[in-house]
Amino acid sequence: MSGVFATAIAVEVGKSVRARVPIVAAALLVLGVVAISASVIVAVADGPPEVVAKLGPVVRGGGWAGYVDTALQVTGAAGAGACGILISWSFGREFAEGTIPGLFALPVSRMSLAAAKLTAFFVWTVCVAAGLVAALLAAGFLIGLGAPRATDLETVVGRLPVLLLTTAGMTVPAAWVSTLSRGLMGGIATTVVLMASAQVIVFSGGGSWYPPSAPALWALAPSPSTVGTLLWSLVLPGAGIAATIVSWHRLQLDR
Repeated sequence: MSGVFATAIAVEVGKSVRARVPIVAAALLVLGVVAISASVIVAVADGPPEVVAKLGPVVRGGGWAGYVDTALQVTGAAGAGACGILISWSFGREFAEGTIPGLFALPVSRMSLAAAKLTAFFVWTVCVAAGLVAALLAAGFLIGLGAPRATDLETVVGRLPVLLLTTAGMTVPAAWVSTLSRGLMGGIATTVVLMASAQVIVFSGGGSWYPPSAPALWALAPSPSTVGTLLWSLVLPGAGIAATIVSWHRLQLDR
């Protein structure tokens, strides 16, 4: 890694630390997942039978298994929304705030700037995943679940971070669209389309081979089949990264 590129990454990470959007997105994601997961388990223990009956079989069982299963489901959906908004903001804000001309004067290529933004985005995702794991474990003890079993601990510490990281990867095309549309809204709209289409295709029975839905399906039911589809789904973030970097390389001020 060159010194200039390392500096570009440090600058982008610094932007994420100082700006409100990444902090608010991280807080809402972590607190939202924990609050919903804990509320569901409390409802299972104390709620009316007709409400509990509507929950899935794993969630209905309560305990750490139900708590973790709920967290995986919520993280799959909420993570896509938070990550999509953040990456759209990271790339679209330069156009929306009029700072893009200044980037052409920097002693670093626009390809490197795009790569630095993507790197900072995944650094943010790793930090959020670590915070989410810690918050879920702490909340589990606070609501009286006791010590988790080894399988539940493995899911929280292992599967959940992978779910969030791969879900973040599925939102990378939003960075490309934000670049093409010269603003935030194009990327946010792309995120909404990816989330909605994933839900529709899952309900229709074809979700396992649709990249945006593959991470959640793998996390909820890991098997050789879902591992294969998860690996296949990485084509989408790979294509998104390549398209975004090339678009920044070809970026012109008159567009």
